[in-house]
Amino acid sequence: MANSSAHQYPPSAPSLPWKTRISVSFLSFVTDTARRRNGTINRRLLRLFDLRSPPSSAARGGVSTSDFTLDSSRKLWFRIFVPTSYSPSAAAPKSLPVVLFFHGGGFAFLSPDSFAYDAVCRKLARETPAVVVSVNYRLSPEHRYPCQYDDGFDVLRFLDGGDGGGALPGAADVSKCFLAGDSAGANLAHHVAVRATKERESFRAARVLGVISIQPFFGGEERTEAEIRLPRAPVVSVDRTDWMWKAFLPEGSDRDHEAANVSGPKGADVSGLEHYPKTLVFTGGLDPLQDWQRRYYQWLKKSGKVAELIEYPTMIHAFYVFPELPESHQLISQVKDFVANCISSSDK
Repeated sequence: MANSSAHQYPPSAPSLPWKTRISVSFLSFVTDTARRRNGTINRRLLRLFDLRSPPSSAARGGVSTSDFTLDSSRKLWFRIFVPTSYSPSAAAPKSLPVVLFFHGGGFAFLSPDSFAYDAVCRKLARETPAVVVSVNYRLSPEHRYPCQYDDGFDVLRFLDGGDGGGALPGAADVSKCFLAGDSAGANLAHHVAVRATKERESFRAARVLGVISIQPFFGGEERTEAEIRLPRAPVVSVDRTDWMWKAFLPEGSDRDHEAANVSGPKGADVSGLEHYPKTLVFTGGLDPLQDWQRRYYQWLKKSGKVAELIEYPTMIHAFYVFPELPESHQLISQVKDFVANCISSSDK
């Protein structure tokens, strides 16, 4: 079960179903094998194991999907998830919120059509309900900071056309927009939110009401208590995250760069951003990144922003992508409540 109170330290070894254990071990093996010592990635090897889901115009799991290419020169495209059970009324033809989603993978791996993220976004669209726009941003180390942030912001700017640049269904309401992501995608969502807030007056229709930050990928030069206690944790071992930061950040930068250590001395000051959106932060008690995630939440609060923290004491990093875990369904339900509450508050 999740809680939003003081955190507790669970045993360092997770108690997971065999199916989850196998999936996690396979994921770790593939990414570790694909990472080269010279800082590059064997993309050919990854393509052999990264199962992909094609778009489906016919409803699958109550959701139809389509892909839209924004800029072929940088392979910037997004997948749109539309709940088919939703029927707009004459009184409210545009009443589905838009969730702009950024996938995880340490800025280096995966995509919107990776099987796990297609399933997650399909579920998010159906349960919220919302139109989910999952962004295929450029990956490191081939493309370093700030390419990923630029791609994310450019998609938001494109959707600002009222009708989402012609890509969104008529029911989509970009004035009820949310930025969401897990791990590196949650890091990306934060930075896009900062830029969008700074440039808020230049947007015509889009309004970001909330940020959904699922186990965000933040870090720094310091080794936190959780990193010391959980150095070989599933998915995000300290060795893996060190490699990912080195592949993502500008050459010569350390992990205290503003992109990684957002609440550190080099981080951007958000205290003066009056319209910075409400933020929901999720953490896991077996995630080595949890201390950085709590600092992010505390930093937002100290900066005068509205933020909520929900903790899952016995969960590993990326737990919510495994549908066999009851906690993954609970998290989606909490996201649904957050979206509804943000919309209700904005209407007052």
